[in-house]
Amino acid sequence: MAPDISLEEIKNETIDLEHIPIEEVFTQLKCTREGLTSDEGTKRLEIFGPNKLEEKKESKVLKFLGFMWNPLSWVMELAAIMAIVLANGGGKPPDWPDFVGIVVLLLINSTISFIEENNAGNAAAALMAGLAPKTKVLRDRKWSEQEASILVPGDLISVKLGDIIPADCRLLEGDALKIDQSALTGESLPVTKNPGDGVFSGSTCKQGEIEAVVIATGVHTFFGKAAHLVDSTNNVGHFQKVLTAIGNFCICSIAVGMLIEIVVMYPIQHRKYRDGIDNLLVLLIGGIPIAMPTVLSVTMAIGSHRLSQQGAITKRMTAIEEMAGMDVLCSDKTGTLTLNKLTVDKSLIEVFQKNIDKDMVVLIAARASRVENQDAIDASIVNMLSDPKEARAGITEVHFLPFNPVEKRTAITYYDSNGDWHRCSKGAPEQTIPEKTKESAGGPWEFVGLLPLFDPPRHDSAETIKKALELGVNVKMITGDQLAIGKETGRRLGMGTNMYPSSSLLGECTDESIASIPIDELIERADGFAGVFPEHKYEIVKKLQERKHICGMTGDGVNDAPALKKADIGIAVADATDAARSASDIVLTEPGLSVIVSAVLTSRAIFQRMKNYTIYAVSITIRIVLGFMLVALLWKFDFPPFMVLIIAILNDGTIMTISKDRVKPSPLPDSWKLKEIFATGVVLGTYMAIITVIFFYLASDTDFFSDNFKVRSIRGSHDELASALYLQVSIISQALIFVTRSRSWSFVERPGFLLIIAFFAAQLVATIIAVYANWEFARIKGIGWGWAGVIWIFTIVTYFPLDILKFIIRFGLSGKAWDSMIQNKTAFTTKKDYGKGEREAQWAVAQRTLHGLSNDNPAIFHDKNNYKELSEIAEQAKRRAEVARLRELHTLKGHVESVVKLKGLDIETIQQHYTV
Repeated sequence: MAPDISLEEIKNETIDLEHIPIEEVFTQLKCTREGLTSDEGTKRLEIFGPNKLEEKKESKVLKFLGFMWNPLSWVMELAAIMAIVLANGGGKPPDWPDFVGIVVLLLINSTISFIEENNAGNAAAALMAGLAPKTKVLRDRKWSEQEASILVPGDLISVKLGDIIPADCRLLEGDALKIDQSALTGESLPVTKNPGDGVFSGSTCKQGEIEAVVIATGVHTFFGKAAHLVDSTNNVGHFQKVLTAIGNFCICSIAVGMLIEIVVMYPIQHRKYRDGIDNLLVLLIGGIPIAMPTVLSVTMAIGSHRLSQQGAITKRMTAIEEMAGMDVLCSDKTGTLTLNKLTVDKSLIEVFQKNIDKDMVVLIAARASRVENQDAIDASIVNMLSDPKEARAGITEVHFLPFNPVEKRTAITYYDSNGDWHRCSKGAPEQTIPEKTKESAGGPWEFVGLLPLFDPPRHDSAETIKKALELGVNVKMITGDQLAIGKETGRRLGMGTNMYPSSSLLGECTDESIASIPIDELIERADGFAGVFPEHKYEIVKKLQERKHICGMTGDGVNDAPALKKADIGIAVADATDAARSASDIVLTEPGLSVIVSAVLTSRAIFQRMKNYTIYAVSITIRIVLGFMLVALLWKFDFPPFMVLIIAILNDGTIMTISKDRVKPSPLPDSWKLKEIFATGVVLGTYMAIITVIFFYLASDTDFFSDNFKVRSIRGSHDELASALYLQVSIISQALIFVTRSRSWSFVERPGFLLIIAFFAAQLVATIIAVYANWEFARIKGIGWGWAGVIWIFTIVTYFPLDILKFIIRFGLSGKAWDSMIQNKTAFTTKKDYGKGEREAQWAVAQRTLHGLSNDNPAIFHDKNNYKELSEIAEQAKRRAEVARLRELHTLKGHVESVVKLKGLDIETIQQHYTV
């Protein structure tokens, strides 16, 4: 090997620093055991780059322009071009007011979107920066704690118990380390690393303390290369597809309206060229929900900020929308459902020697444990003592056999204050119990007792899982522990014990009852899986997605990265590795499942706001296209395009306050039901268009308003009719948001304060324009306060039927309108056994009521005031009943059976009834 190698060649990995002798490592890296200087570290940082995973930087300018590059913006840009290129006929100049107005509207939308997303992105980046790992490094001959990102090859670092190795290193002189590489390789047991061995970035020190020299950083580490393999391409999310579908629906509606106008106005009505262009511009400008991408992105950005306050950093905005629809959550057991802190369950300690009690068993086990530099088992046992010093009190240690993965036990040889020698050992029962027959110098081994170790559930996990099930999110436990441990944890958490070993995922299960079930169905029905390696997680996610579930997956290691990337919502738990965070959509800053459930509720509230606005936007498109098309064709009335632009700026500008509206989150996983959105939009939009046509007819062709409200007639005055029509369209259009945002009567559910203020501010401006504006370029003239009052009264009266229409649409879409006609006829019903089960349940309820007994399951079979699908209610009720049944079965019945067994009674002779 060449004696002098440049640092550039080190960077290009031309030398195998992992296997050459340690002294040669120092030579090749041009460093000493006194570490690097700060200046040398800075130089090397320029060559090797920071010690972290690469993140693609997005150009701010391109991001800003991107908000003007979507189908809805293209239509508005087309309208702007039409205003100055095509609107040149009839001896009139180009339509500059409309052109300028459209450009201003586009810029306002893009600016608001850019600022909100940028703020949310900066907030997330700041929180992520706070999670940056630290390390102890030797610089300028001084040890100091620095961010791991400044490390370069040649640095000397100190590694101790609990540290995450910050870069690929070679160990220097000292005692052997125990290194947990499970985050990298999936190996469940720690491996021993001796001086001179290589250790990888992302692994964890479980035992020992030593110094090491850094040989690779950032993307050049084993960790970095593995993370780099994760596919970074962005799949088109549900949100983008839905946005495209709604945009296409609006564009097609406008295209149809424009086509009808062109066919009728020019060949049939022979209208002037310029008047026709103005009418087409009205449909283009008014029909396109130009603010939709902005309102939705602002809603998600504000929601993202709210989530970050709850301990969930959103890396991908659209993950919020997907989280609202999540119906399956695969959660890690250790650290998420449990405390990741081994504990001895003293109440379940089994003692096998008559002259020894439970406290003595714990003391003997503590003596067979390390008192410093402990592993998790040693720490849990020693901490059971009132004072950890008791573990060595009154004895003199002669020899201690540390734990190793082969023998799976520890042992201590000691003599007490009387000079008597003893040896005690603790370990896995299958390894330690046979020792009792082994003869040694002091006599045979005695089997003292069994210590049950368990990782206790978090105090809030059981309640959170119950809440998740009620919210329609099926929580599945994913654990690397044995099946029995998984089932016991599941029982304690009240989440069911329908768990399977990981071998069943690969079709290798020997249990015939499991082997006969298809794997995808098995995964869907399971409460969890045990003995799972990170690669199994990918398979679980894939199968659930094939069954049309929206799946969330938690993970913490680099091997979890593919599964996190594959999942609809990849969730990196607190203390996850950089690779897991990089592959995830949401990064948690606090441990536990409750953060995820809170995030689900917040996401559903955010989604509800987006859905409410979307129905509003579709309705407005239909009402503008249909309403103005009918007025233009039936009365040959040319409404000024500039006034439609004013409606768009005022209404869309203020409607952004919906992003902070008060909403009730959906009780079940929510999704974009496009059929419901389009049906509601078309019906409500058509109703409002008809009302506008009726209003125009009454104002232009009759004296209805003059006779009944004593206002002057505006028949024959184009400019005043345009003002009146403008005000009526403006008020009813924006008032529609109160209908779409509510599940019941719109005047019963109080909206957010900002939304109310925005509505009245926008309509006050619109009213003042209609009352006073005399704009020749826009062809409108003030109509006075009398007419403004009349229009407000007309609008309020015609507003109330919108709620009734909303209820009719929802009832029609639920399918119950048809069921009520068909299903009640027993001969024609499609219910199982002709509805026998339902009739029996109703009879049981009636009998319980007759005998004065309470009904635990009130009226789930009644359709009254119930808009949820029956199948969804049944599924929820079944889940909750199953959880309750399992909880009772495994507490009361299990307790009785264990007592019977302990007493040696014959359980067959006991009547099998357990009554509370």
